[in-house]
Amino acid sequence: MTRIALLGAGGKMGVRIARNLMGSDYDLDPVEISPEGRDRLQAETGLQTTDQDTALARADVVVMAVPDRLIGKIAHGFIDRLKPGAAVIVLDAAAPYAGQMPVRDDVTYFCTHPCHPHILEAQDSVAAQEDYFGGIAAPQGIVCALIQGPEDHYALCEAIARRIYAPVARSHRCTLENIAVLEPALSETVAATLCLALRDATDRAVSMGVPEAAAHDFVLGHLKIELAIAFGIFPEGKFSDGALMAIDKARDVIFQPDWLDRIFDLGAVRRSVEEICEG
Repeated sequence: MTRIALLGAGGKMGVRIARNLMGSDYDLDPVEISPEGRDRLQAETGLQTTDQDTALARADVVVMAVPDRLIGKIAHGFIDRLKPGAAVIVLDAAAPYAGQMPVRDDVTYFCTHPCHPHILEAQDSVAAQEDYFGGIAAPQGIVCALIQGPEDHYALCEAIARRIYAPVARSHRCTLENIAVLEPALSETVAATLCLALRDATDRAVSMGVPEAAAHDFVLGHLKIELAIAFGIFPEGKFSDGALMAIDKARDVIFQPDWLDRIFDLGAVRRSVEEICEG
């Protein structure tokens, strides 16, 4: 049976992962160095932690549920204690894409990240509808990349990724660079920024006298159909002539002409992940 050392098991993400691995076909060694984290893990899952040295020495797979900026530093601290053929799973592309993982040719590196529940897919329960992050009740997609290691380790690590992010609707095999483009460039630099800009615009409408509840209903309702049209999920839907005119006039006001080239330039992506790692 595959034995997993879960580093950072008492953190927010670590507890989620520990809960999903409980009762699975894996032997779990939760590792947490902080007393607060150990207490949280015990309170929320009933699990006791394993001594870090013991967990690392016998681990077939190490899952690093630790802050992005610390992944490289922490990996350098334990890599020599792993047995040959062990696999290290990181939950973010930043550290490996920035070249911060330690060199060890007989260890597998694997990256996986959740897509989070699809905003336009119907859910079958209130619990799933309210599972915004995923990993509890709502099916979600995940992305996975085998950074280094034997091909059969892709299946081994992907199966673990499916378990820690369960329920998983789709798993997409990507390269490490693909995942770095997805996050931070697409999901954070672009999508999160535009979400906050949309909130700023909504607040401006409210400041002009629009009732807040009406503004929220209006913009969030319109977003559903506009996203469905934009992504081809509602193929019979079309933007009206008036909407197309407004879009055309707004582009030059809201966006710089080369914004896509600047954000998705691979040098800019690498600088972004380096900044994340530097904190």
